Amino acid sequence: MNTLSARALALLMVDWRGSGPAYLALADRIRLLVLDGRIPLGTRLPAERELASHLGLSRTTVSAAYAELRDTGYLESVRGSGSTARLPQDGSIDLDLLTDAPLDFSKASLPAMPAVADAAVVAADRLPSFLADSGFDPFGLLVLRRAIADRYTERGLPTDPEQLMITVGAQSAIHLVARTLLGRGDRAIVESPGYPHAFEALKAAGARLVPVAVTTGEGWDPAGLEQAFQRTSPTLAYLMPEFHNPTGRTMDDATRASVVELAAREGTTLVIDETMTGLGLDGQPRPAPFPVTPGVVVIGSVGKSIWGGLRIGWVRAERELIQRMARVRFASDLGTPILDQLVVAELVPDYEQILAGRRAYLRQGRDHLAKRIRQQLPDWRMPHVEGGIVAWVNIGAPLSSQLALAARTEGLVIGAGPRFGLDGVFERFLRIPFGMPADQLDRGVDALAAAWHSVTRRGLRLDDANLAHVV
Repeated sequence: MNTLSARALALLMVDWRGSGPAYLALADRIRLLVLDGRIPLGTRLPAERELASHLGLSRTTVSAAYAELRDTGYLESVRGSGSTARLPQDGSIDLDLLTDAPLDFSKASLPAMPAVADAAVVAADRLPSFLADSGFDPFGLLVLRRAIADRYTERGLPTDPEQLMITVGAQSAIHLVARTLLGRGDRAIVESPGYPHAFEALKAAGARLVPVAVTTGEGWDPAGLEQAFQRTSPTLAYLMPEFHNPTGRTMDDATRASVVELAAREGTTLVIDETMTGLGLDGQPRPAPFPVTPGVVVIGSVGKSIWGGLRIGWVRAERELIQRMARVRFASDLGTPILDQLVVAELVPDYEQILAGRRAYLRQGRDHLAKRIRQQLPDWRMPHVEGGIVAWVNIGAPLSSQLALAARTEGLVIGAGPRFGLDGVFERFLRIPFGMPADQLDRGVDALAAAWHSVTRRGLRLDDANLAHVV
C-alpha cells in the first residue's frame, strides 16, 4: 500500500484555505486531489496529528475533515490501519455536484472520424485470416509494424519492423519502457508542466522525478536542462518535444541537439513522446524527427490523432531493447488486440490526409476557444497555441484547484493546474482542451465563467506573499 507523508500532502495543499470552515476547505482539497488522481486510490493518508502539525492546524480540524471525507465516501478508516483514499462505493461520484450530462474537459481527446467505422468494417473482414493464431504476440502484427516503419522512413528516420513494438496505447508504452529501464531510486527527468500519467508510470517504476521547466513564452530552458542532466545523471528523460502537452510549444533544433549531447554524456535514455506529432495549427513546416541514436526511444500512438478508443500505441527503439521489453511485457499483458491493430493498419496509409483534416478541425476549436475566453473571461491569458489539442491558460490568480471544484457544481469536470506539475505548483494555470465541437466549448467556457464568479465574488486581493510559492 502506498503511504502519503504529511509533508508530501502539505506540498499538494497550496492555497487551500477559503472563507468557510477550515475543515470543509481541507476536505474539499483532499477530495479534489483524489478525483484528480494526485492521491492514488488506496493510498494511506497521514495520521491526523502529523498532518495537523504540518499544516499548522488543530487536530480537531483535521479530524473533522477526515470525518467529512469518510461520510462522503472518499476515505476509509480502519482502527490500527489508518485512513486510505477511495471513491464512493455507489458509483455516483459527485452526482450531487454534476448535471445529468456533465462536460468532461479533463481529457485531451478528439471525437472519432467517420473513417474509423469504415476501417473497422474492412478489418473485421480480414480478421478470420488471423484466427488460427493464438493472438498472444508481444511485438504486434507485422502488417501494422511495416506500415508504421514505412512512415518513419518517409519522415527521414529509417526504421524496420523489428525496431517496433505495438502496445495498448501510448500510456502502456510509457509504463513498459519505464519498467524495462528504471530501477528503484533512479532519476528521471520530466517536463513541468507535463503529462501526469507519464509521471505516474515513472513513479510506479521507482523513479525519482527531476522537473525541468517548460513555459508558453520561452519553451524549454536550455540552462535548466543542462543543470538537471549534470546534477542528477538521470537514467531516463521523458520529453514531448513537438507540441508539448500542455504548453503547445515545440523544441527548437539547437535545444534538441543539446539534449542528445547531454544524454549521451550522462548515459541517459531519452524517451521521446510523439503523440502530438503532426498537429501543427498554423501551417508551419513539419519539424524533422527527433535526432535518434541508440539511446533514444520514440513513443507514438493514434489516440490523439485518430481516436482514443483505438488503444494502439507503439515504441520505436533498437532491436535489443525491443526484445528486452517483450520479456518484461508478459508481466502485465500478453499482447495488443488484433482487431484494433487491423483497423489502424487500414488507416495508416492515409495518415497524412487524416492529420490534415484533424489540423483544420483543431484550428477552428483553438480559435473558437480563444474568442470565447476573451468574451467571457477577459482577465485570463490564453497564449497563442502553435499545435496540439490543449491550451495552458493563465487564470491570473492561484485559484485553479478551487476553480476546478466550483466547476463541478456547474457540470464541468476539469483537471486543476497542479495536476500537470509536481508538488502542488501551477495553481495559476488551467489546461483547457479544444478538441470538442463548438457547442461543447461554449458550454464549457460558460461553466468556467460561472465557477470563476463563484470563487472570486467575495473580492480577490493578492500580495507578493500570496504569489511567492505559486508557479
